[in-house]
Amino acid sequence: MTASTHHPGRADTAIRTRRTDRWWLPPLLTFLGLTAFVVYGVVRVFMNKWYWVGEYQYLAPFFSPCVTGGCVPGASHFGQWLPDLGILAPPVVVLPFVLGFRLTCYYYRKAYYRSFWLSPPACAVAEPHGSYTGERRFPLILQNSHRYFFYAAVPVASVLTYDVVIAFHGADGGFGVGLGTLILLVNVVLIWAYTLSCHSCRHIVGGRLTHFSRHPVRYWMWTQVSRMNARHMQLAWASLFSVAFADLYVALVASGAITDLRLFN
Repeated sequence: MTASTHHPGRADTAIRTRRTDRWWLPPLLTFLGLTAFVVYGVVRVFMNKWYWVGEYQYLAPFFSPCVTGGCVPGASHFGQWLPDLGILAPPVVVLPFVLGFRLTCYYYRKAYYRSFWLSPPACAVAEPHGSYTGERRFPLILQNSHRYFFYAAVPVASVLTYDVVIAFHGADGGFGVGLGTLILLVNVVLIWAYTLSCHSCRHIVGGRLTHFSRHPVRYWMWTQVSRMNARHMQLAWASLFSVAFADLYVALVASGAITDLRLFN
């Protein structure tokens, strides 16, 4: 892998970098992590089965909300207001908004710019691109739509929260807790933490304020979001793996590969 080190406006050097540490490790791990998630997501969506456990009311996060006519009985908590999409699995209704929120996220931009595009792969390391236009042209100008994807991410997180509430009630209407219930609960907590720590959320609750002292409620909200925002990277990864793990757990239970560990019914 070669890289040009003669870019207009940048210092010329005969070597790619003077760094002696393992600068290539973080982008490599990011590449492997994101690739693994994408592969799992594609396989899971086109599998289009094993996403509902009626006995314990578990709905896999990748398939929530399930609103098409092709959804299995009981999985449609909000009705089936779309026809059966045939070979298109139910997630195609919601995943574009979820993926749009992740892809335009400020942290994920940095992550896949460095790991997939090598632009640049690390600080003080030359990149293999001869030009740079920023995010001013198509398609990267679409990154500016992040705030609008945030508006879509909030109802999606709300739906996942409702799914957790349903999971605390068995098919007979009683109250129960299983390992799957706790996994879904942890996942939705991480999803909310990632969503609310978003830079767009921080601007919405505290942006355009000249005097914080005149808006104590919004200032308090801005302070709380700012604290979470400092951990946005960690929350991004934690929520990414938690949603995949929760989805996989439901799939394994639904397929009969494993039995849900019930704490009490």
